[in-house]
Amino acid sequence: MSIATPLRHPDVSSAPIMTKRAWWLVGLNVLLPGSAQIVAGSKKLGRVGIVATLLLWLLAIVTLVVYLISPSSIYTLFTQTGGLLVLQILLVAYAVLWIVLTLDTLRLVRLVKAKPNARGWIAAFSVIVLVGLTCTAGYASVVAGSARGALGNIFSAGPSQPPVDGRYNIMLLGGDAGPDRDGLRPDSMSVVSIDANTGQAVTIGLPRDLDPVPFSAKSPLRTIYPDGYGYEDRCDVDVCQLNSIYTEVELYKPELYPNAKKNHSEPGIEAMRDALEGATGLTIQYYVLIDMQGFSDLVDALGGVDINVTERVPIGGDENLNGVAEWIEPGMHHMDGYHAQWYARARHGSTDYDRMARQRQLQDAILKQVNPVNVVSKFQEIASAGAQVMKTDIPQSMLGYFVDLGMKTKSLPVKQLELVPPTIDPEHPDYAQIHGLVTQALAPTTPTPSGK
Repeated sequence: MSIATPLRHPDVSSAPIMTKRAWWLVGLNVLLPGSAQIVAGSKKLGRVGIVATLLLWLLAIVTLVVYLISPSSIYTLFTQTGGLLVLQILLVAYAVLWIVLTLDTLRLVRLVKAKPNARGWIAAFSVIVLVGLTCTAGYASVVAGSARGALGNIFSAGPSQPPVDGRYNIMLLGGDAGPDRDGLRPDSMSVVSIDANTGQAVTIGLPRDLDPVPFSAKSPLRTIYPDGYGYEDRCDVDVCQLNSIYTEVELYKPELYPNAKKNHSEPGIEAMRDALEGATGLTIQYYVLIDMQGFSDLVDALGGVDINVTERVPIGGDENLNGVAEWIEPGMHHMDGYHAQWYARARHGSTDYDRMARQRQLQDAILKQVNPVNVVSKFQEIASAGAQVMKTDIPQSMLGYFVDLGMKTKSLPVKQLELVPPTIDPEHPDYAQIHGLVTQALAPTTPTPSGK
């Protein structure tokens, strides 16, 4: 006699048999959704459930195998709006099918025929599993939808760029669009150069008061400022220094970069790219602009950051430190968004170079918080904050590659090159020296063995 016989045609007068049958059916429904219907209900519905379940497992196995062979392929799939939409549809469809199968299984169980003391346990077990799995699938679908929206808002649909000399160079701008300032202007500027194979990263920090600043050969600003921006105090704004270039071009010369908006950028950003290329001697493929005004939301979404404060930093106050509302004292701090934003932006009581160092420290702390558990558990908040905080021309088609590269980068120490005093004099910069320092940082010379 096959197992299907007592399950499909049980002795309904026997409570022990009906109780055992009930546990068998709910167990089958959990282990292989659709199998309960095959042995005790609608075989057509059961076949749909089993085929869907087997396809789901097959997709999971194939995804795992591809991930082990080529992680970037999986990252690419799940960082494209099309791939996320398909995932969202599959999750919703399977959740609905699971609900149908579970409710049908409870119908087949016929709880009233089971032992009275077992009915509650059988129903509770089925409902708990049902709620757990459907809520998991539902949340995953919501996350996929949020990711699809955030990716579409932040990343462009432009063409990908190849590495130059084996590296990707990304301009990182910290925009300072505070309520007390007119418009946005870059407050911190750096170039992150990443080895396209190993993921080894070098962060090159440039001071905002660099003057004069040369432009790359292709820049339309080179004809206007052939000797560099700010040379002999030549510029069209009140202060001639590196971060003034953004303001000048945005206000007075946006026509120099007619394709900037179309390419998911801005004229001021493109001018800064030309300036940083001229200053470092590197070709910059992409930019990332972080708006400090919405920065606190991102830190809060990540659950705060751990910072080792070495010198007290004021919150509020003027250049004479009058009216300071609070001090961030030396020591280890778990900072929320409000305090992290002040730690990065505080101008008084320290130099611009100290502030640059604090901002780099904060960037490193945030990267440490971006781990899979944190991102999944707080994805909606992070995605919402990210759309407000970040602007970039990195195309979606490159996201999978950069996620894979970023995993390698996180496992390696990030090298730092700060082009600040005493290494260089921002008011009289020697660009031959700066280019040499950049070259050395990206490809340091191997020490010659002693005795040779």
